Amino acid sequence: MKTLVLGGSQFVGLHLVRELVARGHHVTVLNRGKTEARLPAGVDRLVADRTDAESMRAALEGKDWDAVFDVSGFIMVAMNSNLTDLVDLLDGRVGAYVYTSSIMAYQPTGVFPWRESFASVDEGPNTYGGFKKMAEETFLERHARTGFPASVVRPAAIYGPDNNIYDMEMATFLRLMRGLPIIVPHDGLVVGSYGHVDDLCRVMVDMASNPRAPGEVFNITADAVTANEYVSTLSEIVGKPADVVQMPSSFVGKLEKPAYNHLFGSFHHGMMSIEKARELLDFEPEYDFRAGHAQTFEWFVEQGLGSTEEAPVDPLWFASYDFEYEAKLAARIRSGEAP
Repeated sequence: MKTLVLGGSQFVGLHLVRELVARGHHVTVLNRGKTEARLPAGVDRLVADRTDAESMRAALEGKDWDAVFDVSGFIMVAMNSNLTDLVDLLDGRVGAYVYTSSIMAYQPTGVFPWRESFASVDEGPNTYGGFKKMAEETFLERHARTGFPASVVRPAAIYGPDNNIYDMEMATFLRLMRGLPIIVPHDGLVVGSYGHVDDLCRVMVDMASNPRAPGEVFNITADAVTANEYVSTLSEIVGKPADVVQMPSSFVGKLEKPAYNHLFGSFHHGMMSIEKARELLDFEPEYDFRAGHAQTFEWFVEQGLGSTEEAPVDPLWFASYDFEYEAKLAARIRSGEAP
């Protein structure tokens, strides 16, 4: 296939490019060209700004693609959206359009598991979930009207090698390796759905050639565990005991800065069903929660990341950690100090 990846320089986009190349497809990536990318040999690159309709038109007008994979939508949240212009450029010139949405497009509910038929979030496009909902509606409405071959994946928490959301498994591995406290709110009972990046990319590539995919939305992240189980499993993988500090509810919402995995917060409490993807796409994840994190830890060690001293901050997500602050907070909690 002749494929275009919108994004392609970091984490999901990078792994998607590698999956496409490994399958023998011709790959072109389109992004702003501001992030250094370790792209495989033979990958072509187009430079354009998705918030600038003219630059997108200059890059894409008149070009045909067997498949387009859209993994770069987050940059649009706080900026002008040109989704309609993008669809106009590609409608009739693309064999498949696979859009990466998010669990955040769902209206939260305590009824589990969440299925694709559940209600979407009731928010405007200036929020992450609201933007994802708007994008989904834009692509699927065009599919219904003209046959534009769009399909949507809704992953939850994606982890794995090259993860650029640094307060997830990377910070947890480091806390465990160094014997640092791991702060857990809500008694550790918040449930999160987790999926390996390579499982996500594999099913996205499959969707591009599956005639049952266009016009459909698919949950892709199956494993759901509590925050307590998350810490316990990673502790076993690392081979170090976890120094868990349960944060009293009185501290919730009163911290000076983030002090734990953001997915442990009640805002991310959710569990997804992937039965639709199993039925229509014949999708089955290769990695379960434990195996996927074990593979990620192996990569983490091979990369020498266990010796990381300065906390990295991703320029897109701003996710990071402050172990010194966490230690002070843990001491306050253990002493019974009020927030």
